[in-house]
Amino acid sequence: MAHIDNIADLYTAFEECTCVTTDSRNISPGAMFFALRGASFDGNRFACAALDNGAAYAVVDSDLPASERPDLVERLLRVEDSLTALQHLAGEHRERLAMPIIAIVGSNGKTTTKELVKRVLAEQFEIYATHGNLNNHIGVPLTLLAMTRDTQFGIVEMGASSCGEIATLCNIARPNYGLITNIGRSHLEGFGGVEGIRRGKGELFDWLEHNGGRAFVPQEDEVLMEMASERENMAVEYYSRSIADGYESHLFGKYNRANIAAAVEVGRYFDIDSERIATAIAGYTPDNNRSQEMMTERENRLIIDCYNANPSSMTAAIENVEETEHEHKMLILGDMLELGEWSMAEHCNILRLALSSSCKEIMLVGENFGRALEQVDVDTEVELRHFATTDAAAEYLKEETPKEAMILLKASRGIALERLINLL
Repeated sequence: MAHIDNIADLYTAFEECTCVTTDSRNISPGAMFFALRGASFDGNRFACAALDNGAAYAVVDSDLPASERPDLVERLLRVEDSLTALQHLAGEHRERLAMPIIAIVGSNGKTTTKELVKRVLAEQFEIYATHGNLNNHIGVPLTLLAMTRDTQFGIVEMGASSCGEIATLCNIARPNYGLITNIGRSHLEGFGGVEGIRRGKGELFDWLEHNGGRAFVPQEDEVLMEMASERENMAVEYYSRSIADGYESHLFGKYNRANIAAAVEVGRYFDIDSERIATAIAGYTPDNNRSQEMMTERENRLIIDCYNANPSSMTAAIENVEETEHEHKMLILGDMLELGEWSMAEHCNILRLALSSSCKEIMLVGENFGRALEQVDVDTEVELRHFATTDAAAEYLKEETPKEAMILLKASRGIALERLINLL
């Protein structure tokens, strides 16, 4: 077993590999496998299996007796801590590539904005952007390590549920440009309230200010404007969200106007032709349960936005349905998670908003909405039903399936409302 004492030696091994992975079940030939530890697993146990399945090297942080698999000893790279080694390797790779990177942070709309910016910048640059939800302390390093010398521009989505996490990710990715979509009421429990969210997301602006970076800030967002003004030494490109007007897109909801405007501004800053920007935005069709529209055989128009939810995004989604003309509107709302002590109040607020809408049917899923029902006056003619679980809601929909309705599905990912789509 080779003991790795510095990142230079680890990088030399990395250059021999085809890719990096932390999943021993999905090994590509020539991959570098990092054995990470979690609350209920230890990747070191699967290092030999990863090598047997085609990995070139396995990075581990525990010793394997030489007598156990002597044939694999030379391909086992021993480090002090596998996660730290992964992050440091990603930072080293980012430095060597020396490409511009834009980081995208925010309470809502990060992934949609990232996808739009990706398509706009791809009109002129060879792009690599965050795949899926690889936006945390493991996902960001994997994103960076997937970039190659052919990559001309990196787009890194950064997620966080507590203060300090964005700062950590910035230290790894070292962005040159940054964009905060908004400051909303998400992960209230981890951030300790709205002010904590503002501090946590603002860590991106802190990085840009201290490292000569540039931020893109919408003039209509008072909070972001104030955050930018607090950092006098940060370079800022101010823009109006009105620049999104006139652009065609497949995105539902006026709240996506802010995401489109951000992509337009980034494209303009990098001198991409306006017609190519329009083509890129019009060509994006969401397919990830975010602002996704679908027509079904029962002639239901589904608004599928159930990958994530917090009070801010839930409010925006309901208000957009309310403003849409349709004879039969229906809300299927699932619990918003990670709200901590704010959970009851926020679920009650959303319930009141839903009840005050013109929607004829409301289905609520989850324990939090169940508790909110005990606190809110439900003196209404709306057809209101509550289900403890998504499975229970599914059983009801098998017998009572709506037709010709406009239906919003909105909930935190953990509720798995997407399992209802095929029933509608």
